[in-house]
Amino acid sequence: MAKPLVAIVGRPNVGKSTFFNKIAGRRISIVEDTPGVTRDRVYADVDWMGRRFTLIDTGGIDMRSDDVLLAQMRRQAQIAMDTADVICFFCDGRTGMTTEDSEVAAYLRRTHKPILLVINKVDHKAQMNDLYEYYNLGLGDPVAISSTNMLGLGDLLEEIVKLLPPAEPDEQEEDDHVIQLAVVGRPNVGKSSLCNRLLSEERTMVSDIPGTTRDAIDTLLTDTDGTHYNIIDTAGMRKKKAVEDESLEKYSVLRSIAAIERCDVALLLIDAQEGVTEQDTKIAGLILDAGKSVIVVVNKWDAIEKETNTMEEMRKQIISDLKFMSYAPVLFLSALTGQRVQNVLGKVKEVFENYRRRIPTGVLNEALADAQASLQPPMQGGRRLKIYYATQQAVCPPTFIFFVNNQDLMHFAYERYLENHFRKSFQLAGTPLRIILREKQKDAVRP
Repeated sequence: MAKPLVAIVGRPNVGKSTFFNKIAGRRISIVEDTPGVTRDRVYADVDWMGRRFTLIDTGGIDMRSDDVLLAQMRRQAQIAMDTADVICFFCDGRTGMTTEDSEVAAYLRRTHKPILLVINKVDHKAQMNDLYEYYNLGLGDPVAISSTNMLGLGDLLEEIVKLLPPAEPDEQEEDDHVIQLAVVGRPNVGKSSLCNRLLSEERTMVSDIPGTTRDAIDTLLTDTDGTHYNIIDTAGMRKKKAVEDESLEKYSVLRSIAAIERCDVALLLIDAQEGVTEQDTKIAGLILDAGKSVIVVVNKWDAIEKETNTMEEMRKQIISDLKFMSYAPVLFLSALTGQRVQNVLGKVKEVFENYRRRIPTGVLNEALADAQASLQPPMQGGRRLKIYYATQQAVCPPTFIFFVNNQDLMHFAYERYLENHFRKSFQLAGTPLRIILREKQKDAVRP
């Protein structure tokens, strides 16, 4: 059974994200004294007194604005409210009740959902006398909290649990692994459009304005085979010099990097019209450094004029431009039209299985013997490298230990040859491999 959903809503800058981060126990949503910072829905699982639920942070609701981004933020908040089991309506206890609060409250009453009226930023007892005006909203007794000072949070969580639907016996975490799938790339290459296509819903905001996605947005998906995915839509990563040190975008980029660190598979989106850029190469380097499996996705393929072998020629060009990641499968699709999007999850599943593949020691050493028979290890200073045997130390990514006579005799080119031989022997497309050289008392790690 899916966990109950609790949506945090309210006008901009009332402290929704601060509360969300305090409860989630880590800084998930970006917090800044700028209205409109949180634009999409952001999710976090919460366990309070034995009851599990999912908390949803949303962007500030502006009921009047016709601005495109604010209208989409309003739409995202409305989706959150429509799917929620409980709604927490946040108001600012410092500014007092506003006309905008009344407008949002009027909308909330029409949802016929359980609603908790939360007055945030109540830092002193003297402010309690100001709470009576909020009864005019017609949403029941206000709950006073201070997210920043962590006052009243336990009381609010207790009230939330009271309003949750009754727990069912099977309300527990599933044992099946959830594949963490991060969609990464430069701004405006179609990351959010692809996520929405995969999810078959308007999960994240889509706009031609670069930087529309600021947070890393998590969404769970189960395919027809019962495989579970957590799809992470990320902010576009621009060149470092284009991002000011103290800007919100800096934090967004950090979230994107963190998404790479926690994913199993990264979808690196590239614009078909531009090909591989310098920034694409840098993002690919981040994925490699993090040791994550990867699929290169060439988006906007519908905008390319095709001739004979156009796709194959571009595939070769991409592999050439990303030489250090030549093991990555390359998919061509259009998130806009849906062309070939149906192939993505199947390839993700295949790459993930390669990422966590464990090879029996006997089979591994047969492949190693074949490789050495085809091409002898190198000599240096009159001494030849001897590789006695190999074992697999870990998965995610596959990590192998080679026991050798002298690790300094291993030439980079021969190590790459062995890596490619293993890839061919064991079908390890999409995943990096790590090789550790071990002799008597010394270890050396080759990334």
